[in-house]
Amino acid sequence: MSPPEPPQRLSYRDAGVDIDAGDALVERIKPFAKRTMRPEVLAGIGGFGGLVEIGKRFREPVLVAGTDGVGTKLKLAFALAQHDTVGIDLVAMSVNDVVVQGAEPLFFLDYFACGRLDVDVAADVIRGIAAGCEQAGCALIGGETAEMPGMYVDGEYDLAGFAVGVVEKSAIVDGRSIAAGDVVLGLASSGPHSNGFSLIRRIVEASGADLAAPFENTTLGAALMAPTRIYVKPMLALLHELPVKGIAHITGGGLLENVPRVLPAGLQARLARAAWTRPAIFDWLQRHGNVADDEMHRVFNCGIGMVVVVGAGYAERAIARLAAAGERALPIGGIVAQPPGEPPTVVV
Repeated sequence: MSPPEPPQRLSYRDAGVDIDAGDALVERIKPFAKRTMRPEVLAGIGGFGGLVEIGKRFREPVLVAGTDGVGTKLKLAFALAQHDTVGIDLVAMSVNDVVVQGAEPLFFLDYFACGRLDVDVAADVIRGIAAGCEQAGCALIGGETAEMPGMYVDGEYDLAGFAVGVVEKSAIVDGRSIAAGDVVLGLASSGPHSNGFSLIRRIVEASGADLAAPFENTTLGAALMAPTRIYVKPMLALLHELPVKGIAHITGGGLLENVPRVLPAGLQARLARAAWTRPAIFDWLQRHGNVADDEMHRVFNCGIGMVVVVGAGYAERAIARLAAAGERALPIGGIVAQPPGEPPTVVV
């Protein structure tokens, strides 16, 4: 009997993982990450872990951490072959969650997973992540690129992000001091941000809409893909100058489910729908999806990406300070005693 044939010599590349491509990506993204560095960073991209010191300016520093993804907005990115803005979305979803508690984002890490690594696509995504970090003033200190053959459809990927910030313990914003008579300010959104895209995609599909069709002064696809607004720097400027009682990032759950997260029991935020002009993209979604008003306010931000609660005597100054920082804000409602049987937030 003849001896068995020796097994075929296999490599990681034969199994679908290209180590050289991963190395090339790391080299490609180092300049992007370098632009985001802060003085607290001791070691960033390239090591096993990023090293960051908190610094001496805090007496009782409290770390605030947040994590999120981009969700099915990525499906539109794949369809449009637009990969340079979803990284901004990724950063925004975490740093906006961190700043609402009064924290300054210090650093960010990303997780990029795909079936086969396309270095050009991945570099576009991570360049967007770095751009988001620059907008937020935080450092991109590391991440993970996972090439996993068989786990993802060819040409698709998934993203996750992780942000850590720091706040003085005495300066934490938690909503406890909110009281009846306070004013609710709304900060304008740039569009749907990164929420509700399962419904958005269903509406686009059911209506037969063309993503390349003209919409306002752009296209429908571009209007839907507008990157999530990053509110960090204007909010930090406001927090340094005025007493802010509560802040809510309007993400999944819309106005109806996010504002209550900062309200003490027994209070209600009454928001006036006529107080702000809803961007046309939300009108398009409601009309083509025949979506009820309550559903719109529970799924989408409807033009308000961040809510800020301040004492009535500070409202005008807060609006002026935010405007000076490049943020459009306006009064959209007030805080009242919660009527029996009513929810903690209503849009009337």
